[in-house]
Amino acid sequence: MKRLRLCFCFLLALLISLPVSLRAQEWKVPLAMKKLKNGLVVVVSEEHSAPTFGLCISYGIGFRLEPQGRTGFAHLFEHMMFEGTPDAPKGVFDQVIEGGGGFTNGDTRYDFTEYIESAPISALDPVLWLEADRLKTLDFSPANLDNQRKVVEEEVRVNVLNQPYGSFYWLDLPQKAFNKFPNSHNFYGEFKDLDAATIQDVQNFYEHYYAPNNAVLAIAGDVTPSEMFEKAEKYFGAIPERQVPPRPDVSEPPQTVERRFTEDDKLARVPALAVGYRMPPRASHDAVVGALVGELLHNGEASLLYQTLVKEKKVALSVDGGLNWPLGNPFEYNGPTLMTSFVVYPPNVTEDSVLAAYDTVIQDLAERGSSAPELERIRTKMRSDWYDQLQIPIQRASVISHATLFDGNPARVNEIPDELSKVTSDDVKAFARKYLVLTDRTIIDRVPVSQAGGKKGAQP
Repeated sequence: MKRLRLCFCFLLALLISLPVSLRAQEWKVPLAMKKLKNGLVVVVSEEHSAPTFGLCISYGIGFRLEPQGRTGFAHLFEHMMFEGTPDAPKGVFDQVIEGGGGFTNGDTRYDFTEYIESAPISALDPVLWLEADRLKTLDFSPANLDNQRKVVEEEVRVNVLNQPYGSFYWLDLPQKAFNKFPNSHNFYGEFKDLDAATIQDVQNFYEHYYAPNNAVLAIAGDVTPSEMFEKAEKYFGAIPERQVPPRPDVSEPPQTVERRFTEDDKLARVPALAVGYRMPPRASHDAVVGALVGELLHNGEASLLYQTLVKEKKVALSVDGGLNWPLGNPFEYNGPTLMTSFVVYPPNVTEDSVLAAYDTVIQDLAERGSSAPELERIRTKMRSDWYDQLQIPIQRASVISHATLFDGNPARVNEIPDELSKVTSDDVKAFARKYLVLTDRTIIDRVPVSQAGGKKGAQP
């Protein structure tokens, strides 16, 4: 018995001494995938730790992909999907899911719109029926359109027009940083486009983008792949595929000079900067390095920017940001995106002083890279956060649905931790030298009206 205990203790000590990256890779998300005849891709991740499930159905339509003249339609339609169908009128969807002990939500991002549900496994069939029902058709009534149009416009008033800074760091900055309509229009929607929308416009949008062949259905939880593939065929298999518009060209011409702008703000009491750098394509090693660099620069009070700008030089009050921030994690974009810094600074400090301090941090990163302890701290945290997300069925379903929508394969979710563990200080230096440069940078200085003095500047 003593020998067995000694052997166990030795093995435990050996396991603890292994690098974190090796131990982390011992767990992989189980995945199975099948494509139905109508083009719907179904992904299943089996997890029997609790009698629950998480479901996500993602559609290949987001802010970036909405047609010209239809700004805000992707977001508007997210709301329309909760307005009911001929067979399940408004309110039934929420009543069935919440009455069964679950919850539901939806959100729109640059490259997808998703609908998520989580509930006890006993509610699985009703939830699948409801999702299939609103993929077949909706209640296209003028009353529903008017109602949700007002809801979206009020959301814009509350979150943008009547808020200090008005989300300029994610709403205005891309419009200044990019050239092409898909990447540079008002994602929340212009009121003139929303007001001009007709029922026929809305129905056409639905029929073009809400198609089984433009969607990925992911389920994680107390299910088996064979069971789920059978249920997906039962509920979704008879829905015909539709003609989906070709994906627009979202590639951007190279930026050649730094772009700088000043905006007045009637509600802010202190000024703020939004700094955005153009980032590499998502499916590249550089993008993984960029995700980690974004965390090095912005992750909380221990971050490089916070320590220098707020603690040491006292030229800023707060710093936040990251790659693809704040609309999603740094691995979920499928076109041009930015690494964004949102810096609030005191009124007695100049924009140039903030940027001078900011640039010392970037220059130091380009010259020295990251220290070994700092790099390992960020790598460990990012891997831990990724695994934490994958442990929760509804979040796992969401992540694998998006990965499959972008790449046709959910296996990407199991590759990210290992790729993060391989990022070196030399990678960080090379990334900063290549991407964190003036010719890839756009800056907006948001100034309270009391300070602005009517001055506005722009550099094309």
